[in-house]
Amino acid sequence: MKKLLYIFTIAMTIASYGQEKAQAFKSGEWLRYRMSYSGFFKAGTAELSLKETTLDGKKVLHAKGEGKTSDVVGWFFKVDDTYESYFDTETVKPYYFKRKIDEGGYKKHKHIKFNHEKNTAMVQDFIKQEDTVISVNGVQDMISTFYFLRAYDTQSLTKGEQIDVDMFFDNKTYPFKLKFLGNEMVETKFGKVKTQKFRPLVQAGRVFKAEESVTIWITADDNKIPIKMKASLAVGSLRAELEAYKGLANPFEIVFDQN
Repeated sequence: MKKLLYIFTIAMTIASYGQEKAQAFKSGEWLRYRMSYSGFFKAGTAELSLKETTLDGKKVLHAKGEGKTSDVVGWFFKVDDTYESYFDTETVKPYYFKRKIDEGGYKKHKHIKFNHEKNTAMVQDFIKQEDTVISVNGVQDMISTFYFLRAYDTQSLTKGEQIDVDMFFDNKTYPFKLKFLGNEMVETKFGKVKTQKFRPLVQAGRVFKAEESVTIWITADDNKIPIKMKASLAVGSLRAELEAYKGLANPFEIVFDQN
């Protein structure tokens, strides 16, 4: 449970790759996911919101991700995580990233300022009270990766194709290998939805059960939003499903509306 939002956010970075096509997101988008542990009870919720703002006099998009445990789980292990990213409206390059988490008393509070001209990331650690400058090259932060990948077309992908994404997280650059598994129709609370299925190769050990422990389903429409995720953990399993949404840039394509 300690890595609830961490697992979900990593899984959500798996979206698409190819030539740029329709704009997949816009200011005002909001997504909420229900998260369940081992398929039996609600573990918590995760929300992602997007709005246009200014940073250092420049127009940017501000994405905010929040994760909280449910009341029942909170009695045993409380999670209250907030992630924020300020990125370029055109290139989706991250300029500023904020992370403040409290996971059962395990706390982190960091801000990261990216300088793409100097290829550096200045990490401010408010708990350790220290600043560190680290060399980076063409990285995305934990939240901007999600939007960066959504901005690209997936139609040219072939089954089994593997892509790489570099994410800067916790003072390091992590290369993620992502595999496209093909197309699949998925039953959701909204109806049947055409999806593209992806799987990252994650590090097996303390959190994940094996390298291929996470699977994510992305809507096959122009929005390319994650609609379902499953993860086999070292102990138990985690599942996330889209629960509510608003402000999408494109129509949400439902094959059969259950209502």
